[in-house]
Amino acid sequence: MRRTLLLDEDDLIMVVKEDVVKQIDENRGEMTRTEFVNYLIQCQIKEHQNQSRYVSREDLELFTSKITELLHNFLQFFISYGMGLGRGPQDVNIQELTQQLESLNKTDEENTEF
Repeated sequence: MRRTLLLDEDDLIMVVKEDVVKQIDENRGEMTRTEFVNYLIQCQIKEHQNQSRYVSREDLELFTSKITELLHNFLQFFISYGMGLGRGPQDVNIQELTQQLESLNKTDEENTEF
């Protein structure tokens, strides 16, 4: 059950459990309860805003590996497509493409080892 008492247009009373009040009192130092709760809320808002501006390292590494995988699949498709059209190895330098694919895999493995 949620209970809120409206005192003024700017002030509200928030009903919380006793253990929450105890945690606030133990950690607020010289601040009042209201100042401490406001401080915590502002810190969370700032942290959330900062998180939305930047990409995490894990997300960037995942993106990089997916792009590398996509490029790898792209090259494999065109190699097999070229062979399907009857073009032989003389038309497509398969060894060169294979080396490029291997270098992509090696680069991807090196980048994930931080």
